[in-house]
Amino acid sequence: MTTDSAIAPEPRAFEADVSKLLHMMVHSVYSDRDVFLRELISNAADACEKLRYEAIANPALFGEDPQPRITVTLDKEAGTVTIADNGIGMTAADMGETLGTIARSGTKAFMDRLSADNDGGGQQLIGQFGVGFYSAFMVAGAVDVVSRRAGQEVAAVWSSDGRGTYTIASADLSQAPDRGTRVTLHLLEDAKGYAERYNVERIIKAQSGHVPVPIFIEEAGSDEEALQIADGAALWTKPRSEIIEEDYTDFYRSVAGQFDKPALTLHYRAEGRHEYSVLTFIPESKPFDLFDPNRNGRIKLYVRRVFITDEAEILPRYLRFVRGLVDSADLPLNMSREMIQDSPVLSAIQKGVSNRVLAELEKLADAEPERYAAIWENFGSVLKEGLYEDYARRESLLGLARFKTTSSNGEWRSLKDYASSLKENQTAIYYATGDDLDRIAGSPQLEGFKARGIEVLLLPDQVDNFWTTTGIDYDGKPFKSVTQGAADLSLIPLSEGNEPASVGEEVTGFVAFAKEALRDHVSDVRVSDRLTTSAVCIVAPENAMDLQLEKILASAGRAPERAKPVLEVNAGHSLIGKLGQSSAGDDERRDIAYLLLDEARIAEGEAPTDPRAFVERLERLMAKTL
Repeated sequence: MTTDSAIAPEPRAFEADVSKLLHMMVHSVYSDRDVFLRELISNAADACEKLRYEAIANPALFGEDPQPRITVTLDKEAGTVTIADNGIGMTAADMGETLGTIARSGTKAFMDRLSADNDGGGQQLIGQFGVGFYSAFMVAGAVDVVSRRAGQEVAAVWSSDGRGTYTIASADLSQAPDRGTRVTLHLLEDAKGYAERYNVERIIKAQSGHVPVPIFIEEAGSDEEALQIADGAALWTKPRSEIIEEDYTDFYRSVAGQFDKPALTLHYRAEGRHEYSVLTFIPESKPFDLFDPNRNGRIKLYVRRVFITDEAEILPRYLRFVRGLVDSADLPLNMSREMIQDSPVLSAIQKGVSNRVLAELEKLADAEPERYAAIWENFGSVLKEGLYEDYARRESLLGLARFKTTSSNGEWRSLKDYASSLKENQTAIYYATGDDLDRIAGSPQLEGFKARGIEVLLLPDQVDNFWTTTGIDYDGKPFKSVTQGAADLSLIPLSEGNEPASVGEEVTGFVAFAKEALRDHVSDVRVSDRLTTSAVCIVAPENAMDLQLEKILASAGRAPERAKPVLEVNAGHSLIGKLGQSSAGDDERRDIAYLLLDEARIAEGEAPTDPRAFVERLERLMAKTL
């Protein structure tokens, strides 16, 4: 069996996703390639922090070199940049797993977005999203990684030109670090500027100046000692008064793996029963992994500045867009990551940090509504997940929620705003769901509400179909769908200029006929309160699933047998009036009843009940009119 101590170089193929990603990098030109240095330094800092954690149980891993450091070596003559750390290091097996596959969903999300971009805008994406180790190939024609795992005698070397294959072999121990990893980039011709000291020093200070590991820079062949350009002082341990906005922005970019600015920064120290420091950020733009099916958080957990994990479940999943870290003074260091996650101390931290984040959002919403509106625009659909996941904080989340409505002219409205405009005798908060805001606003079911000046929430996110069904209410008013059950708007008068339709015997007779004719397809046919312009519409029965939720579950193959809808007719519509007075025979009236049902289904974005029968009925009707 081959071991790390005797590995012959043998070409290996990258995982398919990695090959695709590397092809994009090698054959594309990006507007900001500086990001590679931040990503490699971030990886080096993580390696140093992981060593500190493992050394708690095994101090011998430090050997005679207990101080973590990162050293960047520039060689202008050779055209190389080397990033070295004395962190945990890697075995040959670690290299194959870590450097040959995409392990983090965010990286694959970036790749999918870049692959789908056809307008050239993808050239800007690297500057918005870190892509880890693979970013080295934006500036390097070849990359060599030499590493020795802490506490081991063997070392390995990984090499690749980024063109689809890589090799892993045993390393010459005399050329390998005593511990840690050394990444050497052989720069492309148009990237030789990255071997210039002033350029690299500028990038490190701007992007990586606040990583919790000292950073040194040196030039190959120079007699000068390596210069320390970052002291490794943890930003979150400093008083806020000593930190400027640029410091927060630089640290955010380093910890979040993004290149925008934070829309909101939260930095504080909690004292009392439990002591911990918090430095978190809400991004200015959506992270690429925002809708990762696993919905993992991206909060780093430290214990007395010792790195524990970068995916701590500090915040609920509906706050997964928050980036940053928590450093606890109370959690024990001699517990496993799994045991820490179950600790009652961590539970108290989770509760405290979650409440504080929501409280800060509430303050921002009150003090600077425009800034808050931008945050809601990006993350409102995620925050609304908490309305059905987090009952304890539902009231706070309802206060934070913002909606477009039939009365808002495209602006965001709070539920407090909505409650202030309730009509006399209005007993519910009305809403309409769908997958497109304009289409929802044009739904025929809204006509009667508009005619009475009743404001309706327009809900275009899939999550809206779920939280609204949980029995939720606001200020004592339940949420009620305009496409479910009877509208019961008779107690709210029509606005001036709108007259109620009279229901004559002829219309009542046609409704009864249609109900009988369509009995296999609808649960009822009735005169509508909610229609003023359209002839017909369909709604869900009172105790059935709302139409839009039913469609979503059906498309996912998870819906029970679909309930028969209710067909509502507009007694004041000229077509319905003529049908009531028509002397047509039963066969023709039956065709018309079916056509009205199919008309309502099409308006709802659904297919006719029987497309072929629909065409035949339509042809018969057209032939009779010619």
